[in-house]
Amino acid sequence: MDDIKEGLRYAFQTKNVLTLAISGTGHSGMEAVLSNLLEPGENVLIAITGTWGDRAADMARRYGAIVNTVSSKFGTTLKLSEIEDAVARVRPKLFFIVQGDSSTGVLQPVDNLSAICRRYNCLLAVDVVASLGAVPFYMDRWGIDAAYAGSQKVLGAPPGLAPISFSPRARDVIFSRKTPAPVYYWDMKLVGRQWKCFDEDRIYHHTISSTLLYGLREGLSILADEGLEHAIQRHRTCAKRLYNELEKIGFELFVENEDDRLCTVTTVYIPDWVTWDDVALYMRRQNVTVSGGMGPTAGKAFRIGIMGYNATLQTVTYLINVLQESIKHVKLVTASKL
Repeated sequence: MDDIKEGLRYAFQTKNVLTLAISGTGHSGMEAVLSNLLEPGENVLIAITGTWGDRAADMARRYGAIVNTVSSKFGTTLKLSEIEDAVARVRPKLFFIVQGDSSTGVLQPVDNLSAICRRYNCLLAVDVVASLGAVPFYMDRWGIDAAYAGSQKVLGAPPGLAPISFSPRARDVIFSRKTPAPVYYWDMKLVGRQWKCFDEDRIYHHTISSTLLYGLREGLSILADEGLEHAIQRHRTCAKRLYNELEKIGFELFVENEDDRLCTVTTVYIPDWVTWDDVALYMRRQNVTVSGGMGPTAGKAFRIGIMGYNATLQTVTYLINVLQESIKHVKLVTASKL
């Protein structure tokens, strides 16, 4: 567990004492952030750039918070001025935003938000489930108060753990709550003690899967061996190759501005010249699974995930070859039925 804490501090680029991995998927990280930092009746501002902002808003309402939202046009990022206007208007206790939204494939800049949050005395929480380890994220340097990820994404470990980190400012908020954290399972005062994040004896809080712990430890070790900057460049290189190859075939990417694209999840419009369900089925027979759209992209696009140990140029080449072969096969089958 101590090795995992150190590995997570490297991945998050932080010295935060309250850094650990909670039992559960990325949703657990979202729940833990919102349930520990918000109390009933408090204002929260949620940025919505896809499905995950909607989920966060739903969760916050269930904890009794007063939920306010600021939304981008799907496929685009929020402008800094839009965020500041919303924070100034709402004056929230917490501003929540997703760095890489896997439902839309949008990469939202979060490096310049802390100044706004400090100006209006609010905490800054960032979802990095689909981005940590693949795009730049510097928790301490960027002044981020809470962040969480998922073990199964870029870190390449089995699903079931949610890496999470809280700044000293966020930790002070947790320890000065007027009401107990509403969910015992995610109470960071207790989970932090189990992970020995404080100057207190380790306690038993719940049974953590040793299998998942060893898997996460190995994933973090692989990231450290490669080096964060090299891993980021590898994902960027693979994404650029994928964009170019898709556009050569004739596909249109959902996120028009390349700077706004999340390199781990590429969202592609389904053109009228492709019978996508048949193409996806044939690809699965070649051991390639491509997800359909989700939330705002459901029925409009498909999503290609290239992340972690799968982010190689060899993988991109194989994917493109299978995609082209599948399109050709479906067209031939369709023509034979005419």
